[in-house]
Amino acid sequence: MQDKPELLPLQKLGAREDEQNPGVINFGFFLPGVSAEQGNRLWVRVIHEKDQFLQAIQPKDYEMEHSVDPGYGDYWSATITIRPEDRLTPDSAWGSSGKYVYRYCLKNPGREPIDWVIDPFAREFGIGKLSSFTLGYKKQYDWSQPESVWKTPFLDDIILYELMISEFASDIDGMVSRLDYLADLGINCLELMPLSNVEKRVDWGFAPIGYFGVDERFGNRKDLQKLVDAAHRKNIAVIVDSVYAHTSHLFPYYYVYDKLEWPEAENPFMGPFAENVYGKSTDFNRKFTRDFFLTVNHHWLDCYHVDGFRYDYVPGYWLEGSENGYTKLVKDTYQLVKTKKDAGSHWQRFFRGNSVNLIQCAEQLQKPIDVLNSTYSNCTWQNGTLHAARGAGSNPEGLSSLGLFFGLFGYPAEVSHNGDRITKTALQYIENHDHSRFVCKFGTVFPENEKNELLKEGNRALWYKVQPYLIGMFTAKGIPMLWQGQEFGENYYLPEEGWGRVLLYRPVRWDYFYTPEGKSTVSLVRKLVQLRRENPQFSRGEHFFYNDSLYLSRKVMLFSRKYGNLFSLIALNFGDRGQTVPFIFSHEGSYREELHGQENLAKVSAGEEVQLFVPSNYGRIWTLKS
Repeated sequence: MQDKPELLPLQKLGAREDEQNPGVINFGFFLPGVSAEQGNRLWVRVIHEKDQFLQAIQPKDYEMEHSVDPGYGDYWSATITIRPEDRLTPDSAWGSSGKYVYRYCLKNPGREPIDWVIDPFAREFGIGKLSSFTLGYKKQYDWSQPESVWKTPFLDDIILYELMISEFASDIDGMVSRLDYLADLGINCLELMPLSNVEKRVDWGFAPIGYFGVDERFGNRKDLQKLVDAAHRKNIAVIVDSVYAHTSHLFPYYYVYDKLEWPEAENPFMGPFAENVYGKSTDFNRKFTRDFFLTVNHHWLDCYHVDGFRYDYVPGYWLEGSENGYTKLVKDTYQLVKTKKDAGSHWQRFFRGNSVNLIQCAEQLQKPIDVLNSTYSNCTWQNGTLHAARGAGSNPEGLSSLGLFFGLFGYPAEVSHNGDRITKTALQYIENHDHSRFVCKFGTVFPENEKNELLKEGNRALWYKVQPYLIGMFTAKGIPMLWQGQEFGENYYLPEEGWGRVLLYRPVRWDYFYTPEGKSTVSLVRKLVQLRRENPQFSRGEHFFYNDSLYLSRKVMLFSRKYGNLFSLIALNFGDRGQTVPFIFSHEGSYREELHGQENLAKVSAGEEVQLFVPSNYGRIWTLKS
C-alpha cells in the first residue's frame, strides 16, 4: 500500500464561521456513495443550546447542496446566516452569542428519514448525539511566549502519568489547577484518556463518535489549548489516547450506511480489517479511512500542540507484514512531523539535533516487542510487568519473571526504519485504567453493610506491601507510569469484564493524600521520581538482573543499573521478614543508600562479599559515590 498520504480539506468540512462575515456558518460533509441523483436530500438542523429543551422552539432546518469532490466523492454543503431577527419566539436565544447544536438528517423518497446524524468533522459537541459550534470559534487561542521554545522531552527522560480528566479533576479547568501538584510530584508527561466525543456522560471514551474536538464533558477547544499551554510552561508534555481501530455504532460512517442498506451505497470507511472486536471496526483498506485518521493526528498536533499519541488497541488495525493500517499511520505521522523541521513555530518542539521526539505509544499487549521492531512506534504499553507483579511473591519463578520484565529483556533500544533511527522502549506500570488498583492483590474489603462486588476496594491497611513494586518500577528500564491517585494509595476495585468497568464513576479521592497511608506512599513516590530524574543510570543505563535462587528463594530481588561510571544496586524484599543476603560488588568505592541514607557502605573493595540487609516489604538502593 504505497499511495501518498493526504490530509482531508478541513477548511471545507464541519461547521465553520466565515472569517469575514460573523454569523455566517458554512457546513461541509463528505458522504461518499450518497448522491442527489439517487433522490437523496440532506438537511442540517440547528438550534441554540439554550433553546434545545424548550418545546415551543424547534431547530431550524437548512437544506444542503450536493456536489462531487474529485478526491473523495459526494460532498454536501450549506451556508446559513444566524440573525436575531430570525427568532421563532421572542424569548429564543437564536442570533445571540454562544453554542449552537446541530445534526444532519438524510431523506430519500420511500424510506424513513435517517435523523440524528452526527458531524464526523465537528470541532465541538453538544449533549449525546449532537455536534456544535460556537459563534467566535474562528478566533485563535493566544499561546504564551514560552510555547515557541518548549521542547518535547526525550523518550528516555519521560515519567508518565495516566489520568481521566473527569475523574482526576472534573473538567479541564480543574485539570489546569492540578498541574502545580503534578509538576511538584516530578511528572513530565501526561497521558490523557480519550478526549474525543462519546454519547454518554460517564464513559471511558473508547467508542468515539467525534474525533476532531474535545468532548463537552471536559470543555472545549480553547480549554484544552489552555491546558496544553500551561502544562508545557511547567515542562510537562501531553499525549492523548487515540481510538482508531473501532468506533461507536453512532459514528456517522457506520450509522448512515447501516441504516441505508443500499448495495450501491458501499461503506467507504467501516468494515473488517485486523482483529474486529470492541465496537464497529474501521477498515484501513479504504483510502478515505487512512486519510481521515492521519488528518485527525495532524489536527491534534497542529491545533492543540499535543506531543504525541497513545494508540488504543493496536491489534485492531495492525497487520504484521503489511505496510497498511497502523504501520502506515504511525509512519505517515512521523514523516509528516519530520517535514516540519524548518517550519518553526510550535512544530519546533519535536526537534533536537537529529532527533524527532514525537511520542507514538502503541497499546499492543499481544506483541509489544514486535510492534517496536516493525513500526514507527517508539514506545508501547506492555502488561508483562503488571501480570508478573500480580503473580510475584508466592514463588521464586514469579519473582524471576518480574525481574526479567523490569529489565525489558528482548526489547529493542533503537531500530532503523527506512533510514530513520528511532529510540525504542516500553512502559513500566503495575496499575492502569484497565485493572484494579495494585493493593487489591493483597486483599479487598467492602464498605460497611455493603456486599456489592462493584463497590469493594483494596485494603489500604496493607499499603506497605506495594512499596517494593514501586521501587522496582521507578528504577527499572523503560518509562515508569503512574495511574491517577496511585501515588497516594487510591484503592478502587475494577471488575475484569462487564459494563461495571466503564459506566461507574470513580473520582480520585484526594482526601487519601492526608491519610497515614497516603502520606507514606506519596513520600516514597516523590523520592523515587527525584532519584530517577537526577540519576541517568535509571533512565538510560544498562540493566543487569541477578537472577539467583539464593535471593529469589528468600523473596529478594537484586538488579543493577549502570551508565558510564554511574552504578546503582537495587535490592527489593517482597516478603514479610527482613533478609540479609550476600553480594559481591564489582565496583570499588563507597556506596550511598538513596532511600534513607542510614545503611551506607563505606570503602567496599571490588570482589569483596558484603552482607546486605533488606527490610521487609521494602527495598534499598545503593549508589556508588563519585
